[in-house]
Amino acid sequence: MSLRRVVSAAGVSPGAGQDSGRERVRAREDLPAPAAREPIRVLVADHSPSMRAGVRLALESYDCVVCAEAGDAAAAVEAALQERPDLCLLDADLPGGGVAAVAEITSKLPGTRVVVFSDSRGETDLLAALRAGAWGYLGKDIDLARLPTALQRVLDGEPALPRALVARLIEELRQTERRRSLGIRHNLSHRELEVLELLGENLTTAEIAGRLFVARVTVRTHIASILKKLGVPTREEAIRLLERR
Repeated sequence: MSLRRVVSAAGVSPGAGQDSGRERVRAREDLPAPAAREPIRVLVADHSPSMRAGVRLALESYDCVVCAEAGDAAAAVEAALQERPDLCLLDADLPGGGVAAVAEITSKLPGTRVVVFSDSRGETDLLAALRAGAWGYLGKDIDLARLPTALQRVLDGEPALPRALVARLIEELRQTERRRSLGIRHNLSHRELEVLELLGENLTTAEIAGRLFVARVTVRTHIASILKKLGVPTREEAIRLLERR
């Protein structure tokens, strides 16, 4: 910064009080520089090696550190627990289940942000990822030069959400409140309501067990209790009751 600008910023006109101005310049020069931001540590998990290579190149050109790569859900979870990255970028279609990996990572590493990277534009897949704990979604058609900035915004607290999904999220919140009301009215436990909502997503017993990290027999027990409390004979009737609320 020039002397003229420093003096002007200090409220002193050039040529007047030069000694005072010089002292202020020296004082400013003695101030410590702002602390440099630590590089973002990112785990990249995608079934495609070429996609992982492209993402790594884009991130490392921005002073990010790709601390681990993975090609399937189990490897992604293992690497996340070992490396404890700032952020995980997970392919929604990871072999073994991208959404299941999101849920496990966010439950075991609450300080790690997870963003889903996907070709899918389906609202069901995106909402499932958000319910599992993801901080947002980025399409694989994103300009990779914009990727580091998008991830930095997530770390700064700004979810990565397509505009088209915002209206659907508002409706989802309204439905959640209606479902909670149904649960309270019929004395459903929190876990039973979770199982009922997953039934509403047309998930099988095995898929629900994987999502909630419980045994299949536990899911069947919850379903039996749900049907009894709602007074309906089948899971299809329970889903219809849920959708009417």
